[in-house]
Amino acid sequence: MTHEVVQQVEALGPRLTAAADETERLGKLSDESVALIREAGVMRLLQPKDFGGFAAHPRDFAEAVMAVARYCGASGWVCGVGGVHPWEMALCDRRVQEEVWGENPDTWIASPYMPSGVAVPTEGGYVLNGHWQFSSGTDHCDWIFLGAMVGGADGKPLMPPRGLHVILPRKDYTIVEDSWDVVGLSGTGSKDIIVTDAFIPDYRTIDATEVAEGEIAAERAGRTDTVYKLPFWSMFPLGITAAVIGICEGLLDQHYDYQRERTMAIGAK
Repeated sequence: MTHEVVQQVEALGPRLTAAADETERLGKLSDESVALIREAGVMRLLQPKDFGGFAAHPRDFAEAVMAVARYCGASGWVCGVGGVHPWEMALCDRRVQEEVWGENPDTWIASPYMPSGVAVPTEGGYVLNGHWQFSSGTDHCDWIFLGAMVGGADGKPLMPPRGLHVILPRKDYTIVEDSWDVVGLSGTGSKDIIVTDAFIPDYRTIDATEVAEGEIAAERAGRTDTVYKLPFWSMFPLGITAAVIGICEGLLDQHYDYQRERTMAIGAK
């Protein structure tokens, strides 16, 4: 049975297509595109039910992302990447979940996870510095997941390496506005992020290995839904792959629309 969010996307899809040109021109999702994605509920598919989400089956999430991407490639990409973040947030400390979703369950979370920062332990948490690329949809997000390596006092990663995913509110990082100038998918607004000496409380971090393995983090967070026991390396690539498939399906739709009534010189279709 088709999930209600997928049905909503199909109903709103033509409006997403109508907004796609403005999204590409702006170099980020247009306000109309964002409003339509929120109305459909795509970003809440993997969000836990106790914070206004659907805790949906990964298949339903993939189908929704493919549907969005078929109508607007940039919107689909942002949904594929950003839509996984509520899944990981469900595995984090309850305190940060309350901070992110307590007042507004439609709060969006950005990334990237590449460990381009160093988190140096300090009393009660870490001090983070780093520079990250490709934060898709970041203009519309109030929080962010960033990958980091635990470091020493010299600011260099410790050995053996230990990776973290750290969570920051919008006030603690800078979006580099002129860092996304591309030919394709310019509407994703996948800009650079810079963090300088930001304090990250312990409860706003999660061990990257625990997330990667899946079940450990779910048990720690008290999540019993099967979707939260899956490994990160099943969930995050799912969003990206679904977006790419949807973009290809949209291209095929455009091709058919263009070719359907054309005829060759000999008069055959």
